[in-house]
Amino acid sequence: MKVNQWTLGLAAAGVISFGAVAQAEEKPSNQVLTAVSGTQISGYVSTSVHWNPGQSTGFAAGAGSSYLSGKGDGFNLDVIQLTFSKPLDEGEWSAGYVAELWMGPDATVLGNALGNQTTVAAGTATPNGSISLAQGYIALNVPVGNGLTVKVGTFSTIIGYEGNNSPDNPNYSRSYAYTFGPFQHEGIVASYKLCDAATITAGIANAQNTGLGLRGANAVQSQKTYMAALSLTAPGSWGFLKGAVLNAGVVDGFTAAAAGLAPEFQNIHVSATIPTPWESIKTGASLDILRADTAADTMSLAGYVSFHNTGIDKLKLHTRLEYFDNNSGAVALNALAAPVAGSNLFLDNTAEILALTVTADYQLWQNVISRLEYRWDHDCSGNRNLPGNVNNAAIAGGNNNAHLLALNLIYKF
Repeated sequence: MKVNQWTLGLAAAGVISFGAVAQAEEKPSNQVLTAVSGTQISGYVSTSVHWNPGQSTGFAAGAGSSYLSGKGDGFNLDVIQLTFSKPLDEGEWSAGYVAELWMGPDATVLGNALGNQTTVAAGTATPNGSISLAQGYIALNVPVGNGLTVKVGTFSTIIGYEGNNSPDNPNYSRSYAYTFGPFQHEGIVASYKLCDAATITAGIANAQNTGLGLRGANAVQSQKTYMAALSLTAPGSWGFLKGAVLNAGVVDGFTAAAAGLAPEFQNIHVSATIPTPWESIKTGASLDILRADTAADTMSLAGYVSFHNTGIDKLKLHTRLEYFDNNSGAVALNALAAPVAGSNLFLDNTAEILALTVTADYQLWQNVISRLEYRWDHDCSGNRNLPGNVNNAAIAGGNNNAHLLALNLIYKF
């Protein structure tokens, strides 16, 4: 313990005691320890191996967003995710926080990444060593009614069947519905539990498209992004439907494009997670619509089925069947769908795609998610509108089918 000469003189004269000096010296340290004592550290490391049978190595540059971009026929580090958090406690005025960092190629998806630019082709760059902030917010509990929870900062979007973090999704690759985002918001959002069966969420953010520090084209209040969602949960009296969840929400606002060029987008989402009379089978469905003031609606309709007791110990099967219709085009104009500059999802604006994904999840090692996935994308229009426009355009004679076989290993800590 270091004590200055003036303090030693006062103690020697009997004005203060050495015990008080020691207690005073320890207090700042104790304050720091108290502030961080509730902090939790968690995260995961995701890796993958991709094989695109019969296709160019660039297949799926847009399928499931940029998560599959540039990974064809090779070994990949997807992302390292690290989260520091302090959950809300039981206190009426409790507070907490979340700081979630992404490192690696997938960090570019969020649109606010910083990293080394590696040229992979003429005029094309991919920040493979990127670091991005996925979430960073303060959580506050406000003792109003049943309790109001408020987040202030940058947080994941409040709508969507699939989330940003791969371990939380049933499949490795993302749906087209996830592709047209948004993925995160910078603003304030509040959730209120009306009763055990119903929760409402509402908020306001700077801009509709994903990224930090973005503003509407004219940076005025009228061009903020507004969001609202409702979640309903079936009570125990509903028999085998107990725990079924219905979610509905909307996000409406302007992008941060130049003044006069920023279209207004509206993401509409409805989804349900539905138990069945068989405990081993769970189902889900989602409908997502992206509306733009400059184009027709883009729509995705997806169904999910999961088998948890397959007869093989530790094996789970997850399937997803999705119909995607770009309908002349909101996605082609939407900055949400192309967070990496220059990455267009489709050859033109008439994409009409049927995608089937089958994922086998088998736990071999503790704390490790090991998934083998097959994905088939079929262009119903016959116009070669499959993801990866540059590479698919070079396939002689066109190809309306694309295949992906992927092994995904995720260590969670």
